Amino acid sequence: MSKPYTGGCACGAIRYEISSDPVFMNDCQCRHCQQRSGTGHGSYLAFTGRKDVKLQGEAKHWDLVGDSGKTKTHAFCPTCGSPVYLTVAIAPDVFIVTAASLDDPGRFKPQAVTYGVRGHAWDHLDPAVPKFDRMPPG
Repeated sequence: MSKPYTGGCACGAIRYEISSDPVFMNDCQCRHCQQRSGTGHGSYLAFTGRKDVKLQGEAKHWDLVGDSGKTKTHAFCPTCGSPVYLTVAIAPDVFIVTAASLDDPGRFKPQAVTYGVRGHAWDHLDPAVPKFDRMPPG
């Protein structure tokens, strides 16, 4: 285990600390992530052990149904609007944070590009990172 992953929203109203290491880090080019980020992809770190996440502040939430047919709940700051984290109904123990919400975004090291089938030619991601049309096999 490394030092805790810490972060939060742009205005500081929401903060988190996660003591475990991420189990998956990805850039996602699905249309929802494009719309949510305002660019060509979203970047995420997924952690297991949701009960061990220290979370301060009150986020606003909104749900959407992903390609799996299961609900994803996105959390953002009601003050500054920054997307901070999300959870997925299909894996209730998983807590996913946005890479840009990290205090040290340099800790983000993508292991895969997901939903590459929906990527745009202008969204240049590291070609050395494996790219999957949808989610990679478990």
